[in-house]
Amino acid sequence: MNKYPIGLQDFGKIRRDGFLYIDKTQLIYNLIESGNYYFLSRPRRFGKSLLLSTIKEIFNGNKKLFEGLWIHDQWNWEQTHPVIHLRFSQIAYKELGLIEAISRELDFLAKEFDIQLVEDNLALKFRELIRKAAKKGRVVILIDEYDKPITDYLEDLEKVEENRSVFKSFYSVLKDADEYIRLLLITGVSRFTKVSIFSDLNNLNDITIHRSYATIAGITQQELESNFAEEITEMQQRQPDLLSKLKFWYNGYAWHEDAERVYNPFSILKYMDGRDFRNYWFQTGTPTWLVKHMKESGEFEFENIHIDEIALGNLNVEHFSSLPVLFQTGYLTLKGYDTDAELYKLGYPNKEVEDSLNDALLSAYRNVYPASNSVAVTTDLGKALKSNDIPQMIKALDVILSTIPYDHWRAESESIFHIIVHLSFKRLGLDVRSEVHSSTGRCDILVFTDKYIFAIELKLNGTAQTALDQIFDKGYLRSYQLDARKKIAIGINFSSEKRSVEEFLVKEIE
Repeated sequence: MNKYPIGLQDFGKIRRDGFLYIDKTQLIYNLIESGNYYFLSRPRRFGKSLLLSTIKEIFNGNKKLFEGLWIHDQWNWEQTHPVIHLRFSQIAYKELGLIEAISRELDFLAKEFDIQLVEDNLALKFRELIRKAAKKGRVVILIDEYDKPITDYLEDLEKVEENRSVFKSFYSVLKDADEYIRLLLITGVSRFTKVSIFSDLNNLNDITIHRSYATIAGITQQELESNFAEEITEMQQRQPDLLSKLKFWYNGYAWHEDAERVYNPFSILKYMDGRDFRNYWFQTGTPTWLVKHMKESGEFEFENIHIDEIALGNLNVEHFSSLPVLFQTGYLTLKGYDTDAELYKLGYPNKEVEDSLNDALLSAYRNVYPASNSVAVTTDLGKALKSNDIPQMIKALDVILSTIPYDHWRAESESIFHIIVHLSFKRLGLDVRSEVHSSTGRCDILVFTDKYIFAIELKLNGTAQTALDQIFDKGYLRSYQLDARKKIAIGINFSSEKRSVEEFLVKEIE
C-alpha cells in the first residue's frame, strides 16, 4: 500500500522516502515552457507548496528524483538555474515585522548562492540578489503564500495597508528584470487586485481560472483511480459504491467552467489513511474573521450565486465582500458560466465543504462559534423531520434556540429565527430553500425529503394561525401539487420574550 504524504510539502523528501506522488510534471512542463510570469491562487491544503518545491527540483537539475515521472525523459537536466524560493509562511514577520523578516530571508538565500549583499533598502536588496544570482544563469523566482502577511491581519486594516505597501515596493523590482528571470511563479490563497500589490507587474499572467492549468493542483478522477487502485479495489469489496461516495464527499472543485473537477488532495489522503468518511476540511479551520463578517452581513445561503469575473478575482479589504473570499478559500467553486451575461455560477463543491461552512455559520448565529460545533444539537431535528414528527421537530428547534447564550440573544426581528432554522436543516444535508418566490409571495422556508415537502412560515410575536394561513393564501405549495411526496404546511410563532417557540400549527395537504 502507499505511504501517504499527509502534511508533506517537500518534493525531495516525498520522492526520496517513497511517499506517494501524483505526477503533475507534464502540466508543470507545459507551464514552464509556455511563459515566464505567473500567478496562481488555490485554497489551502491544495498542493501549492508542493508544486513550487517540484519546480525548484526541476531547475536544480535533480534528475534522479524524477525517475518514473513524465518529465524524466523530456527535460534537459544539464541546464540548471538558480532558484530564489521565498516561503512567507516560514518567515518571522509577526515577530520581526515584514521588512526585517524579508530582509533576513534574502540574506539567508544569498548565503546559499555564496553571494554578499550590500544594499540596505529591501527592494534594492531583492534586485541585487536577483542580478547577482543571475550571473549563474537566469533565475527562477518561486514565491509561496505571498498573501499570508496580509490575510493574517484582515481585522487590522492599518497593518494590512502597511504590509501591502511593503509588498508593492518589493515586487516593483521585478518589472524591469526580464533579462534576469527565467520563471516567476507567485502563489497564494487570495487574489488581491493588481492595483493594490502587483500594479507594476502588468505582464503577470493570472492562471487561477485557466483551462490548461485547472488541474495542476488537486486530484482528478483518473489520478484517483490509478494512484489508489489497490486501496479502491480492497474497499469496494465492502463498499461497492465507494467511488460515488468519494465524489459526493470530496470532489467538485473547478477552476474553469469546462475543466474536469478535482478532489481536495488533503481530504483524499486523510480518507485513504483512515478509511472513514469524515469532515477533514473542518479540521483545517474556517477563518473566524470570515464567519464573523458573514454573520454581520446576514449572509447564510450560498447556492446558485452569480458573480462576474472582475468581482470574483478581487479581494478588497476596504470594501470587503464574502463571495470572492469564499471562492478563493475553496468554500465555493465554479458551477458554470453564462456566456451571454458573462457571469460565473458558484456553489458548494461537495458535502465536506458545505457541512463545514454551514456548521460554522450556525454556530456563529447561535453565538457559540468557534468554541462549539452544531452537529449534536441538530441530530434530533433531522430525525423528527424525516419521520414527519412535527411536535418533536419543534422541541428540537427549541433546544437549538436554548443553546444561544443569554448575553448574546438578539431577537429584534424574525430573521435570526429564519436563519437558524434554515441552517439547522441545511447542516443535516437536507434540501432547504429560503425565500422561495411564487406568483403571490415568498415562502420563508421549503424543506424537501424523500417522502415530504414542508412549507414553513415563521412569525415573531404574532400567531401560528397567521403563519399557517399565509402558506395557503399565497399558495406556497401549489407549484408542487403534481409531486408525489406528501405536502405539509407548518406555521410557527416565536416569542422574543420567552426566547422559544410559543406555538405552532400543522396541516397536511390532501
